[in-house]
Amino acid sequence: MPRQLHVDAIRQAVAELLVEANYCIGDDVLDALRQAAEEEQSPLGRDILAQLVANYELARQERVPACQDTGLTIVFLAIGQDVHLVGGDLRQAVDAGVREGSKTGFLRNSVVGDPLLRRNTGDNGPAVLHIDIIPGDRVHVTVACKGFGSENKSRLAMLTPADGIEGVKRFVVETVERAGAQACPPVIVGVGIGGSFELAARLSKQAVIRPITQRHPRPDIRALEEELLEEINRLGIGPQGLGGIKTALAVNIEVYPTHIAGLPVAVNIGCHSNRHRDMWL
Repeated sequence: MPRQLHVDAIRQAVAELLVEANYCIGDDVLDALRQAAEEEQSPLGRDILAQLVANYELARQERVPACQDTGLTIVFLAIGQDVHLVGGDLRQAVDAGVREGSKTGFLRNSVVGDPLLRRNTGDNGPAVLHIDIIPGDRVHVTVACKGFGSENKSRLAMLTPADGIEGVKRFVVETVERAGAQACPPVIVGVGIGGSFELAARLSKQAVIRPITQRHPRPDIRALEEELLEEINRLGIGPQGLGGIKTALAVNIEVYPTHIAGLPVAVNIGCHSNRHRDMWL
């Protein structure tokens, strides 16, 4: 028998995760910032990194948003194929969770209802919703808050197979270099390689919210992540773009099969807060 799950549980999860993501920066990022502060060669860069750590610790302690740009809410739902959702419309439940979390968490209203008319929705809804069907009878809810200082600097390219891995590396490094200080470095760089035009972008979004302590299981991709991180940190952009060796905290790559004639590559840049939370229902 399918397991029944009321959509109200998803609404509540989205609301809770949205607040937690904005108040409590992940331990993986905090630890990386602390380490970066010890390793940064620029005195100004070290001071900036120490201030970032202090800001995140204070936000967690005082239960306030860590950044004024509380972002556009991205929700990933991995729904078990043996789950029967009941009690209402799933998308409406997700958007209700965004509205509730934004209100109770005192999050800035950052969403306009139409990209051209530019009128604020007043409640941070709607979310961007991605749904996958997975084996089992549980639901995995991931909420990411994407500020647009970094999001605006993300890019996608439809490279050709002849561009090869060197073309991929050039595009990734060039994207971070062009972003400069505007993406709020030190950044987390999510890279999606393969699939199609739209899938490469989604892969890069999933990559950027992967824990930065979790390296890719494939040795060659793991080596590419490390190589790109080193090359990016040689750009000299540094913390908040004021110079130094800590331009990025991590490069995360996800790959997917693609067409014989294509090599899609997307780069999604996340600022140093890289806000996201998840739970199983």
